[in-house]
Amino acid sequence: MVETIQGFVVAGPASGVGKTTITLALMAALRGRGLAVQPFKCGPDFIDAGHHSRACGRPSRNLDGWMLSADRNFDIFHRSAAGADVCIVEGVMGLFDGVDGKSEVGSTAEMARLLDLPVVLVVDASSIARSVAALVRGFETFDPKVRISGVIFNRVAGATHYGLLRDAVESSCDAVPLGYLPQDRRIQIPERYLGLFTAGEDLVPDSALALLGELAESHIDLEKLLESASSFTPASATAISARCPDVRIGVARDRAFCFYYHDNLDALRAARAEIVEFSPLDDRRLPEGVDALYFGGGYPELYAAQLSANSGMLSSLRRFADEDGIVYAECGGLMYLAEEIVSRDERAFAMAGILPIRVQMTDRLVNFGYAEVCLTHDCLWGVAGTRARGHSFHCSTLTEAGPLQHAYGVSYTLSGMQEPEGFRIKNVLASYVHLHFLSHPELAVTFVENARRVKQAPLSKAAK
Repeated sequence: MVETIQGFVVAGPASGVGKTTITLALMAALRGRGLAVQPFKCGPDFIDAGHHSRACGRPSRNLDGWMLSADRNFDIFHRSAAGADVCIVEGVMGLFDGVDGKSEVGSTAEMARLLDLPVVLVVDASSIARSVAALVRGFETFDPKVRISGVIFNRVAGATHYGLLRDAVESSCDAVPLGYLPQDRRIQIPERYLGLFTAGEDLVPDSALALLGELAESHIDLEKLLESASSFTPASATAISARCPDVRIGVARDRAFCFYYHDNLDALRAARAEIVEFSPLDDRRLPEGVDALYFGGGYPELYAAQLSANSGMLSSLRRFADEDGIVYAECGGLMYLAEEIVSRDERAFAMAGILPIRVQMTDRLVNFGYAEVCLTHDCLWGVAGTRARGHSFHCSTLTEAGPLQHAYGVSYTLSGMQEPEGFRIKNVLASYVHLHFLSHPELAVTFVENARRVKQAPLSKAAK
């Protein structure tokens, strides 16, 4: 029997309208009906994807029209859809917002067209009534190739308010009013300077997800929602290698280090690596027998005192790096490898001291946005000239306190600024950029091959 799956995109006119809240409510409600829900997140965001994974019990996958090719996005979507009943893609920013103001590159609209999925538009109705029809109609006609199948209203005052909104859209728009979520302080997801709090911090507990699901069941027409979704048959995708892994990669995973693209880890597995998770917060030493380490991003500054006090882990990490072990660290991981992190109130916390840099926390985002790296020297990711794409997302600056090599240059799309990056000592490579390994087909393979080579001899010696 051919497997058929329903799918749709949840988007909004702008950030802050409640896309994540509505998305989680729909995921919880549909999962509560016994459906297998596969979540996706447009754009480079880790935090929303973490909440999706918790709500659905399946890893949320990032889809991105700038970091990844169309074929890569298509493959990720269809490979991950296998075994699901419904696929829900949460958009990024406003529906048509992308990397520039002249095109839809990197936007939710571009992804909806690529995947041939309809859009459910989320509208913040807290201070609007009939005028909502003009807003929805404008989005319907802006790009006729993007099909807006339905509208869900957020922060609605009650049934009477919803009646006004419903009548306005039904009389003037093609999209179908699907229901609403009421104004309710119990369903607000807290935010901090880098966005929503992470799923690992338990600020969207099971009880909150259950409440979201109940509200969706009560106020949103889920049958009509599924009727408006697209039906598709997932394409066959390349299977992960069945050969036994022969390289063990330790991946830091806890409350301080939680920003990873699931497809990055799958790419390492496909290159015959075993992923071994450990906690720099709670474990006293590195896992036994690991051939390389991968520190993702997160919030090490919030746990700086605990990380600094874990002398056993810091000593274990220093020994690994001193013995030419391969270490890759990005953003929060880079901060952990530094000499110290200085908080915004000027408290200094000693870190691993592997990189001669000091990190100063700031009250604003620094070099935010998409970033492309070009290797200027051979390194863990490949040979000079190799290009890869990722995202920069941090509230800190650094100063170099000693001699340090730069393995690549980085170009930031929003500012147009270019600078040397990719901080390198021995077999340690660190960067502020969150790389998506699938932005270049050989990144993960090369990284695992280098780890495999170092099992026999340090990379620095093998290269001579």
